[in-house]
Amino acid sequence: MYEVEVKVPADHGDVRDALASVGAERGETVEQVDTYYDAPHRDFAETDEALRVRRVTDDDGERARITYKGPKVDSESKTREEVETGVEDGADAGAIFEGVGFTPAATVEKTRTYYAYDDYTVVLDDVTGLGQFVEVERESENVASAREGAFDVLRRLGLDPNEQVRTSYLGLLLE
Repeated sequence: MYEVEVKVPADHGDVRDALASVGAERGETVEQVDTYYDAPHRDFAETDEALRVRRVTDDDGERARITYKGPKVDSESKTREEVETGVEDGADAGAIFEGVGFTPAATVEKTRTYYAYDDYTVVLDDVTGLGQFVEVERESENVASAREGAFDVLRRLGLDPNEQVRTSYLGLLLE
């Protein structure tokens, strides 16, 4: 299973109006703090991989997840294999990584609002230091079909898939 994702920069006001007009269902808004780690045995920037600890804060408190993202598998989207699991304490998870030689590379902070539309998750991200973005994503084994569907969702929201940014938020912050 792959996470098929398309991301574009966009003004959230216009996109919220478009989401309402197509009947998208609004979900929760959360604060996310993602700490990315460098590996002692290979260069993740070179291999196009990522390892992070994500701390999510919402009305229910804080929770944490560890995520490994493999290299992109599609030249027309940000599609990757992704493996993710919950952990009880994000700070402890980070301490474990550091204890075995991984080092913190950077932290990405964002406010994220979720919407459900047409079997896709539409996410409005306000990323500290970068601005506003819209992501359209879904998990699928059929990358091409899911990618084209994500492009269609963008078009229905008045956005241009050709403005896609395939660089991660981490990559954009480090540029």
